[in-house]
Amino acid sequence: MIKRILLILLCLPMIGFGQNVNIPDANFKAYLVGEPLINTNGDTEIQVSEANAYSGYIFCNSLNISNLIGMEAFTALTSLYCENNQLTSLDVSQNLALTDLLCANNLLTSLVLGNNTALGHLNCIDNNLINLDLSQNTALYRLACDNNQLTSLDVSSNTILTALLCYDNQLTSLDLSQNTILTDLICNNNQLTSLDLRNGNNNLLDTNFFCLNNPNLSCIDVDDVSWSTANWINIDLQHYFSNNCPPPSAIQEHTTNKELLKVTDLLGRETKGKKNEPLFYIYDDGTVEKRIVIE
Repeated sequence: MIKRILLILLCLPMIGFGQNVNIPDANFKAYLVGEPLINTNGDTEIQVSEANAYSGYIFCNSLNISNLIGMEAFTALTSLYCENNQLTSLDVSQNLALTDLLCANNLLTSLVLGNNTALGHLNCIDNNLINLDLSQNTALYRLACDNNQLTSLDVSSNTILTALLCYDNQLTSLDLSQNTILTDLICNNNQLTSLDLRNGNNNLLDTNFFCLNNPNLSCIDVDDVSWSTANWINIDLQHYFSNNCPPPSAIQEHTTNKELLKVTDLLGRETKGKKNEPLFYIYDDGTVEKRIVIE
């Protein structure tokens, strides 16, 4: 009896060591099994020990994968490329070493990032996301989330963000005042009524700022009205810059009780006005209007 008990106890570690990862999607499983750096023993399963030990990347683009269940076992995974599949949800909250996640062109309605403080690059374009929680992803430096259904986007915790591509959504407001090293911003084709760019370093954006086709937006908060007027031309005709925009409901009142100081062309040269070219009307309250008089 004692020998039998000892034999059972000796076998227990081997049983745990040989436990397989549950991977229900056949296409995803076939990919993993076919990767010798992952399936190190060359069998037809992925053991938990193999998944835990793997610290490389998974590249499973365009394999008609419908779910990535089993991914949670890859706790040391650093990069995941799963674009052009049929994913409707994705949870990488257990993949805490993940630095790059590219999951574009799926059917995602849910993306759970969790407490992943290592994530630096996220590309989730061309999905059906309504919400995106980035509050714990403090290492994020590049975000592409265009062509989703986002109505709000909070990037106040992502203070080292340098590039934000969020066009073709349903965003109504965007506050980038905490993103002090932002160099690229494309927020075209949204429903913005407020945009705050007072981050203290507008010059880093230079000409890499695009805010076209936001018909409900008039005033844009900036650091320096004159500088923005001279450098940011990829805006709608009704957009103007200010250091302190009124609330959206009061924007229609911005033409009252102010005096026109001067009119300038795109190069900042004062002019009396020309037809068929953009002109900037600068007022004494710090606001600037962009106009084109068509002949």
